Amino acid sequence: MKLWVNGGLRDAEAATVSVLDHGLTVGDGVFETVKAERGETFALTLHLERLARSALGLGLPEPDLDEVRRACAAVLEANPMELGRLRITYTGGLSPLGSERGDAGTSLVVALGETGRRPDTTAVITVPWTRNERGALTGLKTTSYAENVMALARAREAGASEALFANTTGQLCEGTGSNIFVVVDGRILTPPVSSGCLAGITRALAVQWTGAEEVELPFEVLEGADEVFLTSTLRDVQAVHRVDGRALTGAPGPVTAKAMRVFDERAAANREPELG
Repeated sequence: MKLWVNGGLRDAEAATVSVLDHGLTVGDGVFETVKAERGETFALTLHLERLARSALGLGLPEPDLDEVRRACAAVLEANPMELGRLRITYTGGLSPLGSERGDAGTSLVVALGETGRRPDTTAVITVPWTRNERGALTGLKTTSYAENVMALARAREAGASEALFANTTGQLCEGTGSNIFVVVDGRILTPPVSSGCLAGITRALAVQWTGAEEVELPFEVLEGADEVFLTSTLRDVQAVHRVDGRALTGAPGPVTAKAMRVFDERAAANREPELG
């Protein structure tokens, strides 16, 4: 396995950054996960645009996206696989211990891990913790993921693959690494970005391709929704067959099944989709 670390490919055993890197010491970094099938990425341009937005939002210098593209291409060529998770991590770099950034420059790491196709349906749980829709990191895809680690661990203990959050006003928000959609009376609904959820790439494409509506939703909508599904880079569109103790029989339901089919068809037809 070869990774890209700060300017070149390295064998996994030699692919290191400093233990004083700000991404490690205080979580001062941003990242993107990109799906790669047989060496071909999906929606890479949209992911790189969000990487740049997240970096600027965090106060990091704008990344050199041409370099990031070269790094991605080099890693994909060096590690052929059927289906992979391409991870791009961009951090504050070598810094003093503490929250203050240093002046040594940023760090860029690109790695690729093999993965399998997700099942068509999954189970989710809700958690009592909330997303802060007014926080400094809201809307940024940062490496500060410890809250998600805790919630996902609770989901695993309950036999689920995802945990869902409300925001501070009790509105439905998002999962640890996914966006949430519900089907109510035939309408596909998803929380707006103003809820505090991440502006997911797959989420935006699903909205555009299925006609989903962005509306504020009470957290309790999960108790009565006809269908529920998740979107993310590696899930694409994935139906939910259980929310906490509530079974959604027949998942994927007809609306979700159509959304899954439409997404697969549109994604296969264009590996670099645009948002309009």
